[in-house]
Amino acid sequence: MTLPELSLPCFTGGQEVALGSLPGPAVINMWASWCGPCRDELPVVQRLADRADGRLHVLGVDVGDSREAAASFGSGRGVTIPTLYDRDRRLLAALGKINLPVTVFVDSAGRAVVHPLPVDARELSELTRTHTGVTVTP
Repeated sequence: MTLPELSLPCFTGGQEVALGSLPGPAVINMWASWCGPCRDELPVVQRLADRADGRLHVLGVDVGDSREAAASFGSGRGVTIPTLYDRDRRLLAALGKINLPVTVFVDSAGRAVVHPLPVDARELSELTRTHTGVTVTP
């Protein structure tokens, strides 16, 4: 599959990002402040971004939150990855998913694989290597 032709606004404002034109390899993590497993997973995704050294795009998508709740949640966990805002859950619906967290892995050819379960650091590292070809140590 490829990413849906959907544009989402940057969380902090500015132009929308067309997901279909996002260059791979990439990891897109969908999260929300009200999602229990996201509390543990989002810092793991941030560490992946920190250790990827520019070899991989790592992007967050806040889903179904108010901006205030999401900002508090993200800053409280030290999140600095670029994040898109999807209050209406359009991306989640386009991927045919209901629950969070969801992580999407995109390879350099634009092929996407959706992982609909929480991941720990070891599993995120392995899924990233398997689906994007980029090795990032946990």
